[in-house]
Amino acid sequence: MNKKEMVYVVSDSVGETAELMVRAVASQFNGGYVEIQHISFVEDIKDLENIIALSKYSHSIIAYTIVIPSLKKYLDERAREEGIIAIDLMNPLMEAFAEKFKKDPKREPRLMRKLDDNYFRRVEAIEFAVKYDDGQDVRGFKRADIVLIGVSRTSKTPLSMYLAHKRFKVANVPLVPEVAPPAELFELPRNKCVGLVITPDKLNEIRKERLKHLGLMPVANYADLDRILEELDYAEKIMKRIGCPIINVSNKAVEETADIILAMLKKRGV
Repeated sequence: MNKKEMVYVVSDSVGETAELMVRAVASQFNGGYVEIQHISFVEDIKDLENIIALSKYSHSIIAYTIVIPSLKKYLDERAREEGIIAIDLMNPLMEAFAEKFKKDPKREPRLMRKLDDNYFRRVEAIEFAVKYDDGQDVRGFKRADIVLIGVSRTSKTPLSMYLAHKRFKVANVPLVPEVAPPAELFELPRNKCVGLVITPDKLNEIRKERLKHLGLMPVANYADLDRILEELDYAEKIMKRIGCPIINVSNKAVEETADIILAMLKKRGV
């Protein structure tokens, strides 16, 4: 039976990328002959000396992703002195980037983990927006960064999704005269709720297009101007009762309205 060769995968961060790369290379030489020892979060010279000693004893390769210059330099020098093969998996590409973009790298460990955290926060916010869309579950109000209220077709859902991609948790509630708004809405801090209003003519135009898209007659009550006036009047009374800020979305793109809301969130320190 062939003896397995050891490869030490060393990183000043998690080192997942380095391990995947080593496994990919090992597969080209029948990966069963290679044993990978993963050493993460290397922080000082003492850690490196232990790795050097282990590698020298087992005649192993060191594959590393270390961005802290002093640690990288030390590892390179000590590996050379001890006759150990030490391969830098990150620096050649980082130097190519630096040359291409005419910019020095940050050389900070764990930045990828920070990017991952941002990604998962975004996913969580999107899932939140879907779950608490259209007043489906009032329990989300307390956890939300913002709660949008308004009549149908005031861009509540598109706004919720746009803000979710900015990693904010957004719930939204439609205001309909025949349906009493949830009591929890009136328990929220005023600046946590945002009312969306629109001119009657613009809403009438949007709703007619919506009906046409659905293959329905434009004379439906949904697009009736008197009905629209009734809805808008009702919604405005609710918003005034709550005392929340109100944004007129009539001639605004979703991005413009979102920018106003983002400024509010920033002011709140969210």
